Amino acid sequence: MCRKREGAETASEKAVRLSNMKRLLIVAHAPSPNTRRLRDAAECGARHPDIDAVEVVVKPPLDAGPRDIRRCDAILLGTTENLGYMSGALKDFFDRSYYAVLEEKQGLPCALYIRAGHDGTGTRRAVESIVSGLCWRWAQEPLVLRGEWQDSFVDHVEELGLYLAAGLEAGVL
Repeated sequence: MCRKREGAETASEKAVRLSNMKRLLIVAHAPSPNTRRLRDAAECGARHPDIDAVEVVVKPPLDAGPRDIRRCDAILLGTTENLGYMSGALKDFFDRSYYAVLEEKQGLPCALYIRAGHDGTGTRRAVESIVSGLCWRWAQEPLVLRGEWQDSFVDHVEELGLYLAAGLEAGVL
């Protein structure tokens, strides 16, 4: 469960925090209650109360685009496995963004989670191919959540969001 930060910060503490602020963009296709739980878990992890200097922006793929990518310091992608491929919404996001950010966002740290009813291999391969073409770099191996729904999937995605945001804040990404 997400926790709020406690205690008030001074104006100077807030100014320092804002000047060092990094932005994590979460672009996740969430067409069902369970995939919305995964998207919310990624956001919850990224907004952990111990992480002060990361702004988290969450958008569905059809609402995100090149401007969002240009403004972020790392990106977390989430998709369902659809007929052995990524969701059409995530593919549309890549189609609209690829050439617009190709040159200027090389090296962007990224991570991926896939909600796969089967094995997720084709979905993973498709996203990895696009990420490779963009010259983004994996902050962590893609997380493939295979088979029947398990509540532990939520914990795994929350950890992914937390680790990505913590790495961004620490400057190791």
